[in-house]
Amino acid sequence: MKIYIGCDHAAFNEKQAVISYLKELGHEVEDCGPFSDERVNYPDYASKVAKEVAYKDINSTRGILLCGSGIGVSMVANRFAGVRAALCRNVEEAVLSRGHNNANILCMGARLISVDTMKEMVKAWLEAPFEEGRHSDRIALFTDLGEKA
Repeated sequence: MKIYIGCDHAAFNEKQAVISYLKELGHEVEDCGPFSDERVNYPDYASKVAKEVAYKDINSTRGILLCGSGIGVSMVANRFAGVRAALCRNVEEAVLSRGHNNANILCMGARLISVDTMKEMVKAWLEAPFEEGRHSDRIALFTDLGEKA
């Protein structure tokens, strides 16, 4: 699977650890930046990832965004139609975001979650199936809302 990943300066080191882990799992990773821990604005990188993921086949392409809390990047990503970015704090939320919401971007807070927990969340999120059924009907109600990427 191709994974687009981005962050802000607060999550740079965690992003690097997640990228290494994704590669260990055999995924193709596209780093959308930043490429150092110098101060940046998270909307720039969240937008890049969201635009890459919007309307792509969820079975072959997903995104991961990180910032200090995960809140900012999730707010930005969800401004784009076709994006279902889920801010998750634990493995259970990551699995539910896939099962019930067919999330195509996982958002995490580097100041709130350990790297080990992030790795567990990423693996569970990538492996969790979408349950479809009633969840598909609900997602259809908001799929075309937001700015076109």
